[in-house]
Amino acid sequence: MAHGSPKAVADAAAIVFACLPDGAVSERVALGPEGVVHGGAIRIHAETSTIGRPAAERIAKGLAARGIAMVDTPISGGPPGARAGTLALMVAGPPEAVAALRPFLERLGRRLFVLGEAPGQGQVMKLVNNLLIAANMASAFEALAMGAKAGLDPDTMVEVVNAGTGRSFVTTDMMPAVLDRRFGFGATIAVVDKDVRLGLEEAAALGVPMWVIEQAARLWRFAATQGMAGDDISELARLVEGWAGAEIRGRRREG
Repeated sequence: MAHGSPKAVADAAAIVFACLPDGAVSERVALGPEGVVHGGAIRIHAETSTIGRPAAERIAKGLAARGIAMVDTPISGGPPGARAGTLALMVAGPPEAVAALRPFLERLGRRLFVLGEAPGQGQVMKLVNNLLIAANMASAFEALAMGAKAGLDPDTMVEVVNAGTGRSFVTTDMMPAVLDRRFGFGATIAVVDKDVRLGLEEAAALGVPMWVIEQAARLWRFAATQGMAGDDISELARLVEGWAGAEIRGRRREG
C-alpha cells in the first residue's frame, strides 16, 4: 500500500526501511516536517542508504530523541545482488534493534555483518567497500584498454586476469557487460561519484591520506560532470576507451 509521506509510513509500520539517493534526502525523510520521526507506530528505522557517517549520526540522534532506534545497514551487491537476494549487509545499531531486524535483513542478503552498536560504523564499512571498487574499476578499464590498444584480444585478457592475481569483482562480474557492449550493470556514475566523495571526506576527517583513490576520484568526477552522471557505471569504460583510442570489445561480439 502506498502512503503519502514518510510520516504516514511510520504511522502504519513499526519498522521502516529507507533506501535513498543521498544524505540530504535521508535526513528529510527521517527528520523533516513529514519525516518518520513524527510517526506513531515506528520503533526502528533501518537506513540502507549510503550517506556517510555524519548524516547517519545526525539521523540516529534525532530519532533517539523520540525513542526510535536507528540501525545503520548499508548494502552492497548492486541490483544483481538485490534481485538474487545475495546482498551483503553492514549493520550497526543497538543490539535489541539489530536482533529485531535480523529476520528481515536475512531475507535481503546472504551475508550479514554486525560492525558495532554505533550508527555510522556501517557507513564507514560501506565507504571502504565502494572506494575499493571505484579504484578497481578505474584501474581495470585503463589496463585493459592499454592491452586492447596493443592488439590483445579483450576476451582472452579477461580470462588471463581472472586466472591470475589481477582478478577482482570488476573483472569477474562486471567485465561481461563491457565485453558484450551492454553497459548495464545497474548503478549510475553519479552514485559512485557521490560515494567516493563521501569516502574521501571520511578519510580527511580521520587524517588518512588517500593518494591513489584521490586519482580515481578525479576520473569519476570528470565523468559525472561531462554528461555521464546518469549513465551506468560500466559506461566509464567508454570514457577510458575514447582516450586510449581502443575498445575493450570481445572479438566474438564484433559485427
